Amino acid sequence: MTPAELTALLALLTATSFTPGPNTTLSTALAANHGLSAAMRFVCAVPVGWGLLLVACALGLGALVESLPALRWAIKGIGLAYLLWLAVQLARRAQMPVHGESAAPRVGFGTGVALQFVNIKAWLNALLITAGWVAVSGESMQRLAWVLPVAMAYGFASNFTYALVGSALRQWLRHGRRLLWFNRVMAAVLVATAAWMATV
Repeated sequence: MTPAELTALLALLTATSFTPGPNTTLSTALAANHGLSAAMRFVCAVPVGWGLLLVACALGLGALVESLPALRWAIKGIGLAYLLWLAVQLARRAQMPVHGESAAPRVGFGTGVALQFVNIKAWLNALLITAGWVAVSGESMQRLAWVLPVAMAYGFASNFTYALVGSALRQWLRHGRRLLWFNRVMAAVLVATAAWMATV
């Protein structure tokens, strides 16, 4: 991979990883509601799921999904339904959980990994990176070996950054109805993201 290709890849990953999306919104909300340690399960799941998706696209799954509109719509539908369900659960949450209470939505490691496979933004990024940086005749596996750890590192860094922001807000959010309105804003972001995903 040439320096110019690497620079372009890093620019793309910076733009796509650190802009708000389902993953970063959930990382922020989980850390704000449950604390940084609880959010880390999801934060760590994102790069693992994203890495598996990128490998799958490099091995041809992306082309299969693109060739089967029904499968693409099924993936999109599941992703949209799950995001909207999370948004509803989050919008109802007005207080910090106490004594192991789990009423606020939690997204564990396995669910976080699986969520990447129904995340249209993740699919678009994986397909773009595969086409632009991996799918070179005779070099695909070597290029994937370069691209994969970089992409996963960006996935972790972006979600960890957003989780830190959510965690830093916890004490401030404990007062009055701040948490309720914060959660409603996060829910609105999830709904807006779902609306965008529906048009892609």
